[in-house]
Amino acid sequence: MRVGTWVILALLLGRVAAAADAPVPLKPGTGVEAASRYCNTCHTSDYIIMNSLFLPPAAWNAEVTKMRTAFGARIDDSAAGEIAAYLAENYAVAAKP
Repeated sequence: MRVGTWVILALLLGRVAAAADAPVPLKPGTGVEAASRYCNTCHTSDYIIMNSLFLPPAAWNAEVTKMRTAFGARIDDSAAGEIAAYLAENYAVAAKP
């Protein structure tokens, strides 16, 4: 193949790879802006959606706390509470009795 063809192919593949890393939009609701702003700084929304399959409401608070303490996410107390409440409301599974 000619060099030009390889360059075009590389550009197209790079564009597809970049699109795959785009965050999935989060559900609308109170706290979505804070969750998008802070959470997508370190990972895509896919991580939230992946965990929504098994985390009950209380576990989302623990997840936000873990992100702040273990991973050093710079989220103030007010935003952390808003994010945890948003995730518990929109991405939690029912708590086991």
